[in-house]
Amino acid sequence: MKKTMLVQALVLAAASLAFGAHADTLKKIKDSGSVTMGVRESSGAMSYTLGDGKYAGFHFDVCSRVLGDIQKSLGLAKLDIKYQPVTSQNRIPLVQNGTVDIECGSTTNNATRQKDVSFAVTTFVTEVRIAVKANSGITSIAQLKDKSVATTTGTTSVQLLRKHERANGIDFKEVFGKDHADSFLLLESGRADAFVMDDYILAGLIARSKNPAGFKITGEPLSLEPIAIMIRKDDPAFKKAVDDSIIGMMKSGELEKLLAKHGLQPGADTKAAWAHPNDKPAEEYAKK
Repeated sequence: MKKTMLVQALVLAAASLAFGAHADTLKKIKDSGSVTMGVRESSGAMSYTLGDGKYAGFHFDVCSRVLGDIQKSLGLAKLDIKYQPVTSQNRIPLVQNGTVDIECGSTTNNATRQKDVSFAVTTFVTEVRIAVKANSGITSIAQLKDKSVATTTGTTSVQLLRKHERANGIDFKEVFGKDHADSFLLLESGRADAFVMDDYILAGLIARSKNPAGFKITGEPLSLEPIAIMIRKDDPAFKKAVDDSIIGMMKSGELEKLLAKHGLQPGADTKAAWAHPNDKPAEEYAKK
C-alpha cells in the first residue's frame, strides 16, 4: 500500500515539474517539435478510427487545422503529430498528466470537468437521446421501466440517466459498454433494450451497422450537450491559440464545411454557439 502511494506521489510530482502550476503547451510543442492528439475510435462523426493508426472525423479535422495554425505561429518547419486513442474513462487523466496535449473526441463541456481541464470554444451542440430496435415499441424514456439500458462508462449520459430515474421513478437496469461501439453491440445483440447517448453518435453507429433499418432514435431529449475540444487547465496562451484558430474557422465558414463533410448539419444551438463563440458548460444550456 505504501509503495503504491509513493509511486502515485512520484507520478504527480513528475507531472507538476513537467507543467508547473502554469502549463505551457506551446513551449512544449516548440521545444519538442511534436504534439499528441487524443482521438476516439468510435465517437460517431466526431472522431473514429480508419484502422492502421489512422483516424477521421469532424473534431479530428478541426484539431488538424488548429495544429497547422499553431505550427505556423511557432515557426516550425515540421510538426510531428502523434495520435493517442482515449476512452471516456481515461481522456481527462491523460490530458491532466501531459500524455495528451489536445483531446479531439466527443467530450461534453460541463462544470464538473472544468474543475480539472479547460475547453476550447464549443464547436457542436448535441441532444442526448435513446436508440432502440425499430420493432421494440419503445417511443419514450418512460417506457424504459424494467428494461436494460446501455450507456458508455465515463460519459455524462450515465449521470443524466440517474437524474431522470430519480425524477420520474423509472426503475431500469444499467449495462455499460467500455466504448460507444461496445455499448451499441449490447443493443444490437439484445443484451440491452436501449442505448442512451448523443444523437449524432447513435446516428453514426446505426448508419454503419449491419442493418440500419433495424434501429431508430426516439424519445424526448434528455439534455443539450456542448461538445468541445479539451486541453489542460491553466494554460491561457494555448487556449487562446486553439480558440483563435477555431473562431477563424467559424467566421470563414470552414467549420460548417467540415461538419457537412462528415454528414452533419448545424442545428439552431450549434449556430448560436458559432455566432457567439463561448466555452459555457452544459449547465448553462439547461437554464434555457
